[in-house]
Amino acid sequence: MVSNRSHESINRESSGEVGQPLPEEPASEMVVLPREECLHLLASHRFGRLAVAMDSPVIRPVNYVFDERSQSVAFRTADGSKFHAMLTNGNAAFEIDGIDPDSRTGWSVIIVGMTEEVTSQSEARRLDRLGLETWTPGHKAHWMRIRAWTVSGRRIVLPSRPT
Repeated sequence: MVSNRSHESINRESSGEVGQPLPEEPASEMVVLPREECLHLLASHRFGRLAVAMDSPVIRPVNYVFDERSQSVAFRTADGSKFHAMLTNGNAAFEIDGIDPDSRTGWSVIIVGMTEEVTSQSEARRLDRLGLETWTPGHKAHWMRIRAWTVSGRRIVLPSRPT
């Protein structure tokens, strides 16, 4: 037998608030972040996700530094499929984010650009001075970077309450 009661009345009955309207969840808002704020977030974090395409897309976590001079995300990598895919394709996306599950708010920054291996010894030494400490074991012989040509960011915020 199918009940004719609405979900709203069932929810009110199960919450012990028969006859009371359900409380409304505060609606969140999506805010576009300006480029400067996106770059600041990139510079103040050290962990993100690298997306490259081979036969199918591959996403890998990497720790990185943001190089203000070249406006790029720089990281070290060892020889392997991730490295090979970047050299072959030349395009990548990189994403960082922060969330607060309790308030249901957060932010995300994505850059898209060409990947390049840093082959200049002087440039590699300069990047070494930025203080990247790789999290995974093993020798990471190659500095790679993605220049932040396309930068986008979004923030999910709760609406302002009138005072």
